[in-house]
Amino acid sequence: MINSINKLIGAIVIAFLVSCQPSEKKHEGGSVKLSDVKVVNELDPVCEMSTSEHLKDTLTYQGKLYGFCSENCKEEFKANPEKFLNK
Repeated sequence: MINSINKLIGAIVIAFLVSCQPSEKKHEGGSVKLSDVKVVNELDPVCEMSTSEHLKDTLTYQGKLYGFCSENCKEEFKANPEKFLNK
């Protein structure tokens, strides 16, 4: 039973780490590295990964551009932004 729980936890951790990979987004002018985008936060407000090294997605909230390491972190932030901004 404990071995199964450890395997499940390991799988969840691996899935989280894989989702937190840097990427590029495309726009009309070509490809833009999100690492070049200026965001107001140095750390992902959800998982606290460095946005300068792991920026994968952004979201504008109350006129400020926030960076996230993954779409999952962005969606969690969108569900309750004040929870993460008041840490």
